[in-house]
Amino acid sequence: MTNEQTGNENEQETSYRVLAIHAHPDDIEFQCAGTLALLNAQGHHITMVTMTAGDCGSRDLSPEAIAKVRRQEAKSAADMLDAHYECLEFHDLSIVVDNESKRRVAEAIRRARPDIVFTAPPADYMEDHEATSRLVREACFSASCPNYATRQWEPAPATEKIPILYYVDPLDAMDLWGNQIEPHFYIDIQEVFEKKKEMLACHESQRAWLRAQHGVDEYLEMLERFGKDRGEEVGLPYAEAFRQHLGHPYPHNDLLKTLLSSHYYTKKK
Repeated sequence: MTNEQTGNENEQETSYRVLAIHAHPDDIEFQCAGTLALLNAQGHHITMVTMTAGDCGSRDLSPEAIAKVRRQEAKSAADMLDAHYECLEFHDLSIVVDNESKRRVAEAIRRARPDIVFTAPPADYMEDHEATSRLVREACFSASCPNYATRQWEPAPATEKIPILYYVDPLDAMDLWGNQIEPHFYIDIQEVFEKKKEMLACHESQRAWLRAQHGVDEYLEMLERFGKDRGEEVGLPYAEAFRQHLGHPYPHNDLLKTLLSSHYYTKKK
């Protein structure tokens, strides 16, 4: 397993804007909070966005009541990184790829003005994640087009560029058919793993939900097991894994390889 070292001092000294956008409260914490913590420690600006407020995440509370709880839990997690948190107010199990959704996500990209975007993987166990992935991918492109009107309140101007786009892992590193996903690279998160756990622990309402809905009573243990599994693939205690979107016309420069060079690992070929 190899640790990638690079040496662009100018890029490392620059402050970048980083956006993590996923479907539900706690998805970001599960899949990329460690990497966000490392970037935050370097002084980069972090924005965390959820598509929904988690309104289907309870058997006991109404959609409005549980959404209020989960927005606050998401904000508490974001506060640990001094990150801005925003919810786009889609509804659970109802994220669809249509024109209104595209406009709403493009407007979020324009407001955040990111250099780097993390989002859901294209293939995952549920449609909310897959629709989020596609919407964010398209929004990264359309947000840079000046003639694309988002039709939102007080719209932000078009972005100056298409951001670098990374996909986080799907749950259990498998697509919806159960096939293992091979990442492009891994980030060593050992030094920030406790902070990642603390961020996930902010989502207290979800322990009860997972126990009732999925028969899972090991919320933080799931996080630890998944981090260990990915870490073992490259000889690390804990890791997060990513793929970069390299299709036309998205940037091909791997900025994370520069910014997190001492934490960046790939498998030996």
